[in-house]
Amino acid sequence: MYFTKILITLSLVSIFIGCAADEEVYKEEPVESLYNQALIKLESAEYETAAKAFAEVDRQHPYSIWATKAQLMSGFSFYQNNNYDEAIIALDRFISIHPSNKDVSYAYYLKALCYYEQISDVGRDQQMTRLALKALREIVARFPDSKYSRDAVIKIDLTRDHLAGKEMAIGRYYEKQGLYLGAINRYKNVIDNFQTTTHVPEALHRLTESYLSLGLIEQAKQMASVLGHNFPGSEWYIDSYEMVEGKKIRKKEKKGRWYWPFK
Repeated sequence: MYFTKILITLSLVSIFIGCAADEEVYKEEPVESLYNQALIKLESAEYETAAKAFAEVDRQHPYSIWATKAQLMSGFSFYQNNNYDEAIIALDRFISIHPSNKDVSYAYYLKALCYYEQISDVGRDQQMTRLALKALREIVARFPDSKYSRDAVIKIDLTRDHLAGKEMAIGRYYEKQGLYLGAINRYKNVIDNFQTTTHVPEALHRLTESYLSLGLIEQAKQMASVLGHNFPGSEWYIDSYEMVEGKKIRKKEKKGRWYWPFK
């Protein structure tokens, strides 16, 4: 009986020690101290550690103003670490919980950058480009007078130009394979939906080229005419004109004597 009591006492002591150890691990710290520790990690470029530290601020003090800041800073830390998926999750959470916060425009902007910085070359899938375009347009729609909106407008133009480049790459591939109808559809898409991009002159030229390959002379002349009207000084127009008319209009460059100014 006495021995049993000793065992029970030792068991209770071990449980209390274990609880005490757990309490030390999960000991609540002052919110300012936690937040500053996270900032130090961020400033030291320890981005993953910083993100976890900001998350700890939110976990221990969920209803404080520091938690609100920490939620946004956690997303920023993930972004700095190029951990875009985690950054988007953190930023979406901030946006959903604090839709009227004064920094919510920055959260939308940072989320758009997460997509924008994952845009790949035109030879690859452009899902990230489309997501970036959608996110950038949302910034302009929601915060038209913000500084983030001005940058978003620039990035929208670049993103649309990239998508047009993808369409052109597919169109050129189809044309090379002799799939002229498929190529024509791609070129028309550039002209109809990406009118302000740099790819429109080439798209008009490629349409002229494809129509000629199909023997559709009038359509080819029409495209060449549109190209000449809108881009009269373009090299693409000169190429189209020469194809349609069957004659060269480029002047041959005169080769001058090579001059060495030093004797």
